[in-house]
Amino acid sequence: MSDTGFELRDVWAGERANPRLAGVSVDLSPVGITVVAGASGSGKSSLLRLLNRLDVPTEGTIRWDGTSLADVDVLRHRREVGMVFQRPTVAPGSVIDNLRMGAADLDEESAGDLCRLVTLDPSFLDRNAAELSGGEQQRVCLARTIATGPRVILADEPTASLDPEATEVIEALALHLAEPDSQARIGWIWVSHDTGQLRRLADRVVVLANGSISAAGTVAELDADPAPEVRRAVGRPL
Repeated sequence: MSDTGFELRDVWAGERANPRLAGVSVDLSPVGITVVAGASGSGKSSLLRLLNRLDVPTEGTIRWDGTSLADVDVLRHRREVGMVFQRPTVAPGSVIDNLRMGAADLDEESAGDLCRLVTLDPSFLDRNAAELSGGEQQRVCLARTIATGPRVILADEPTASLDPEATEVIEALALHLAEPDSQARIGWIWVSHDTGQLRRLADRVVVLANGSISAAGTVAELDADPAPEVRRAVGRPL
């Protein structure tokens, strides 16, 4: 299977006079963890929505493994490229009902394995998803996404509404799933405003400012960037 990932070339989103993204060209790997950083309103969430086909660019091209997103089957693409949001959204019913939204034929044993993967006890399967804590619900959302067999998960500030303990659990899970020897080996494109989280997670960083790419590279490379706004974005101000 190809490891090309996403290739964006001169991508614009929104009205040209007031774009959400302006001429973005960047390659995003489907392995490891890429953190997308930048101030509020810089275009981070807009970028993720384009990658998941929730929105389409007004100009430019986006390719996934060499194929234009305009030519891929949307439902198939969203199984390969999952997405989790800042606030977990569980469906009415039990945890296993939620997991079967990702894989309708999921049996109880496989559902229990998914629970263990996201550090929930299989006893959670029969619990009402709406009655779980925020951190537990976010793990259910992750398990539901993993059930589709994604190669990449787009994560839009998935811990922003969680307490530090729940955040630590989600971060550890992401790091585990991204490991080359992980059974799942899922890549992440993770939006975060938290520079501490960025430094804990990122293999690579993309910094957005006013809808454009300011910098891209490893944390060490961006720590050495002469631009103060880039160094601030990765938590290493001058």
